Amino acid sequence: MPTPSLTALPIRRLTRRDLTACADLSEDRGWPREEHKWGFLLTAGKGYGIDDPDGGLVSACVVTEYGPQDQPDLGAIGMVLVAGRHARQGIGRRLMRHVVSAMGTTPLTLHATPYGRPLYERLGFKVTGRAEMLCGHFTPGGPPPEVATRAVTAEDLTGILRLDGEVFGADRTHVITRLPAFADQLRVAEENGRIIGYAAAWPNMDTHVVGPLIARDTATAKALIGSLAAHTDRPLRTDIDVRHEELLTWAKEHGLASTAFNAVMTYGIAELPGDWSRRFAPLTVAAG
Repeated sequence: MPTPSLTALPIRRLTRRDLTACADLSEDRGWPREEHKWGFLLTAGKGYGIDDPDGGLVSACVVTEYGPQDQPDLGAIGMVLVAGRHARQGIGRRLMRHVVSAMGTTPLTLHATPYGRPLYERLGFKVTGRAEMLCGHFTPGGPPPEVATRAVTAEDLTGILRLDGEVFGADRTHVITRLPAFADQLRVAEENGRIIGYAAAWPNMDTHVVGPLIARDTATAKALIGSLAAHTDRPLRTDIDVRHEELLTWAKEHGLASTAFNAVMTYGIAELPGDWSRRFAPLTVAAG
């Protein structure tokens, strides 16, 4: 059981002013500090946390909402952390219960590590999919891409938002419009002047994370990954839906190695909205 003092500590909304404390919490649990990602999530989403009377945070998480502001279609939960000194005292469960309650009837989703999955299952989340994390230096080779790709221009934003809404199944305008400032690269694939896919590569510690990756088909997804890789010297990291077996095989043939599997879990819906066949990788597992 948690100590009475921890049980009584209030849960509050976090803001960008809490960025350092969130990064400290990541570090405390042996994660990278990920300040760039925390800054994005605290701006685009809603942070929740518990202050430690001795300084810093006892616990934190972020919810990114999609769809109408007054009645979101979906909430994605991520960065659920409890300080090591307060672990296994029910703090994470208390914070998650608060978030689930605060979200009301809004369906929820999250990516769970094997370590975190039992907690979410006890709260009523169900496993509805899996994602495989890949990491490594991309090695080019093989036949040239079948699909043309190029860097994004300001004129592309309308087409990207239209495609993203169709594929993701909810309006992500407030997140997608932040991508040009957040990502080091943003590229589109097009055919006959129409955007058929797009992908970003954003900096996270010593890697570039590929996500979101939205594409008409596997050939388009390959072209986008290859074009992002051609413009960076860093290792790539991405989380690919395991149903995209052909893309996973191709990525491994080009230098990326499997490093982990996460369970995709949902609450309040049987499966995620949108078209999974064109949704290859999330923006980040913390925001969907």
